[in-house]
Amino acid sequence: MSVVSPGLRDRVRGIAQPVALAMGRIGLTPNALTLIGFGGTVVAAIAAGLQAWTLAGILVLVFGIFDMFDGTLARATGTASKLGAFMDSVFDRWGEGIVYVGIVAGCVVAGFDLGALLAAAAMASAFMVSYARAKSEGLGFTQGTGMAAVGLAPREVRIVILTIGLLWAGLAGGVGPVDAGWTAGTIPLAASLGLITILATITVIQRVMHVINQNRQQENTNT
Repeated sequence: MSVVSPGLRDRVRGIAQPVALAMGRIGLTPNALTLIGFGGTVVAAIAAGLQAWTLAGILVLVFGIFDMFDGTLARATGTASKLGAFMDSVFDRWGEGIVYVGIVAGCVVAGFDLGALLAAAAMASAFMVSYARAKSEGLGFTQGTGMAAVGLAPREVRIVILTIGLLWAGLAGGVGPVDAGWTAGTIPLAASLGLITILATITVIQRVMHVINQNRQQENTNT
């Protein structure tokens, strides 16, 4: 199961609803909020590529939180649609991927090759978490938001871990080549990226097992 329970998700959405409605009153639509959030993640990626690690961490956190407002506004105003859900999902994945590309670029410029490798691994593992959910739901398993509650590292958890690593790296003075010694900034960034890779991989396995068990139950029911 996920550390982010459905109950916790509902409570957070309840807190976010007044803010989302306020954004709606100034003329912003759910799809507009999706695009604004995506734009923010692009800026975060640019900051990471420029090795502005603290700024990148702040932006990842802010726009990670901002991401909840589009769906919350759509549900609160009765404007939820398949197109909106599609836009939200696609731009979430796109934004997450771009942030990791920015981290790869920043690490390469800093000579932190291991960090670049870990960022690429974290991105691949994170994408597999999302793909496992999308594919399972497309095949009729775990409809709705059920799969979001399966696994240790859904997107919210990955955002928190990544934010901590980026902020710590920035506040500790940045990163550099490992052969010059592990600096105070290099260690937390590497640790956060490695942790995301491990937890996301475990999450994929958990989701695969969940679908296998659900398929077995369906087969037993049909027989």
